[in-house]
Amino acid sequence: MHFTRARDLLLSGIVAAGVGLALFDLAYGSMQSIPRFAGGLLAIMALGELIGGFVVKDRIHTGRLTEAIVVSRVVVLAKASSQLGAIMLGVWFGALLYLVPRSASLAAAREDIPSAIIGAVCAAALVAAALWLEHCCRTPQDSDHGDRGDQQTPRN
Repeated sequence: MHFTRARDLLLSGIVAAGVGLALFDLAYGSMQSIPRFAGGLLAIMALGELIGGFVVKDRIHTGRLTEAIVVSRVVVLAKASSQLGAIMLGVWFGALLYLVPRSASLAAAREDIPSAIIGAVCAAALVAAALWLEHCCRTPQDSDHGDRGDQQTPRN
């Protein structure tokens, strides 16, 4: 398994921004206002993953985490969370692309911009925390060789 690549997250975010923009264009007139902290759950997830990263990193480096399956599950969680964060960042960015140009003429759009900004910031925080958690799952041997899988250490 390879570590999450920025291009994969970027592609997910761009597609989600297009979908978000299209959905806002279709349904904004019939929507209620966006709750101020609609993206708050993403911030809570980010905080959990940030704390989890420190715990996992400490346990790996002190040798207290001996089961590889635990680390594998944490890596899967981190990869899924970074994708979720990228998708939600794209959706919030699509919402902003819809709302900002209309904010001069629509009071509702003007009032929804802060909610979309908070959602985007929370989604970006989730991406960052998930990448941190994934980074923390590296063993000390992984850190010695960087991200390149083509280098082998000689064994005597």
